[in-house]
Amino acid sequence: MAARVDHGITSGTFSLDGQTFDVDNNVWVVGDDAECIVIDAPHSVDAILAVVGDRTVRAIVCTHAHDDHVRVAPELRERVGAPILLHPDDRPLWELTHGAERWDEDLSDGQRIEVGGTVLEVVHTPGHAPGAVCLHAPDLGRVFTGDTLFNGGPGATGRSYSDADLIVESIRARLFTLPDDTVVHTGHGEDTTVGAEKARDAG
Repeated sequence: MAARVDHGITSGTFSLDGQTFDVDNNVWVVGDDAECIVIDAPHSVDAILAVVGDRTVRAIVCTHAHDDHVRVAPELRERVGAPILLHPDDRPLWELTHGAERWDEDLSDGQRIEVGGTVLEVVHTPGHAPGAVCLHAPDLGRVFTGDTLFNGGPGATGRSYSDADLIVESIRARLFTLPDDTVVHTGHGEDTTVGAEKARDAG
């Protein structure tokens, strides 16, 4: 069975620094017909499980710990019996939503996550959040960027725990080195490619 990428959209809110906004989040599920991983856990467990179907979830991998990406991670863990993976540098953001409750395993730069006959490589890309990561699936020609890189440029850096210079450095050093035809699956909004965003950056 070949690995594939499945997609859904779920709606809710994002809150930080005393402000709340309505947002639509992409749900990305990577795997084959038997098993998968879920990338981020926004808003609705049922909406995520609609994308998963009857597959075994091996892990819930968080690109970062803003509440609109991890809010239902503990509930999803309960429902599917899979561990939550998060980069430890995002602990302060995680605690804003989940307090003393913890994720299960730390993500690290260069870590390889195997599922459904393919491999996702963890790329630490701080800037939008201290522990922000992207997940590169070279066999599939895809990278899942969370809120680090969007169709149109870098993710937002105007709030606590973010750094505008650092996100640009992360994107240029870690993502723009990927093949230009790599499809970028974002945390919000439409897909793009590495080449398209490189051209935009150069312009």
